[in-house]
Amino acid sequence: MQGTDCNIESCFLCQSCIPAWRAAIAASKQTLAFRKGEVIFREGDKVQGIFFLYEGAVKVHQSWEEQKELILRFATAGDVIGLRGIGDTYPVTATALDDTRLCFIDNVFYEASLQTNPSLTYKMMQRYALELQQAELRMRNLAHMEVKGRIAAALLDLKQVFGLDKEKYIALAVTRQDIASYAGAAYETVFKFFVELTNENIIATSGKHIKILNETALKNYVKQPGKGA
Repeated sequence: MQGTDCNIESCFLCQSCIPAWRAAIAASKQTLAFRKGEVIFREGDKVQGIFFLYEGAVKVHQSWEEQKELILRFATAGDVIGLRGIGDTYPVTATALDDTRLCFIDNVFYEASLQTNPSLTYKMMQRYALELQQAELRMRNLAHMEVKGRIAAALLDLKQVFGLDKEKYIALAVTRQDIASYAGAAYETVFKFFVELTNENIIATSGKHIKILNETALKNYVKQPGKGA
């Protein structure tokens, strides 16, 4: 849905372009708002453009075996989604995990922006490379790391991506199912491991909110792939 306007003086897109290009951005962009649970784009949709995330939280996921989903990454303010949309259709789905606001630019204007702004092109290349590197690491971990290690790594990733609130909980409430989908685990396995971590005072939970009490102990579950995880 159409949302309120953004501050073009501080967004990633504007900061990465020459000042003279900002008027073109203001005329061409759309600011979109999505409520929690709404799909921003769906796997198989025709690629229309790219999204710059202003505020909120998004999960990027794709279909997995037997109607399951695998969450590839979480995104928050300052991130870009739709990077995997080079081609005719999106190979992934993006869903809002919280009330979310994004800047959308269509393919034609995005290509013109890259051709006109070398700094934007360089920064986007860096983002492509980083996302590819992170995706390769996650696939390796899914293949070689034990399930408890993957769940522990997921909790550490959530803390890094979303930060902490005033009460030291991970700032976004994430469902056990989403954690399972991110870690490549069954919901029941996540539930049982959470009970174990809670009994050992490694984490505390309040509904969907999670607090890491002993990060060192949690990291001990995360072993390097191929080293007896």
